[in-house]
Amino acid sequence: MILFGLMETQAITIAPIFWGISRSRMGLARMTRNLFVFGTLKKGFPLHEQGLFRARFLGIFRTRECYPMLIAGPWFAPMMFNEPGIGYRVVGELYEPGEDTIASLDRLESIGIPGNLRVVLDVEPVAGGPICSALAYMKSRRLAEPVHSNYLRVYEDSRFIPFDRRD
Repeated sequence: MILFGLMETQAITIAPIFWGISRSRMGLARMTRNLFVFGTLKKGFPLHEQGLFRARFLGIFRTRECYPMLIAGPWFAPMMFNEPGIGYRVVGELYEPGEDTIASLDRLESIGIPGNLRVVLDVEPVAGGPICSALAYMKSRRLAEPVHSNYLRVYEDSRFIPFDRRD
């Protein structure tokens, strides 16, 4: 069978990369119930009520590895790229969402459209405690034009333009 213009065996090899989850973490993605948010889905930001109003808040967490996060695009959106080892340990919030919430967030975050990823990463409580794995939404660098900031540790910007205020 041909998939994405490739033979089936080639598609199986690249599918985990296409969806933003490495082969070794695919099983973990199915088991991970937590969601790490670092931008407009945090409490007090424009998309929180739309995306996470029913999810259980677990606390303030940070990524175990450094990731590049910045503000970019025509809507001044916070974007984090799946490039561990670059940038800072990003601070955000950890939630326990239901399956219906993840499906809704996948639509909100444009999962399935190239350049929009849901990945698994390790996070830890800022105040100390055990490390856990969580899902996180990331973007491809090609969506980050124009760039409006340097790399950030914490997203606190108010320039994001919500969907209902866009032309």
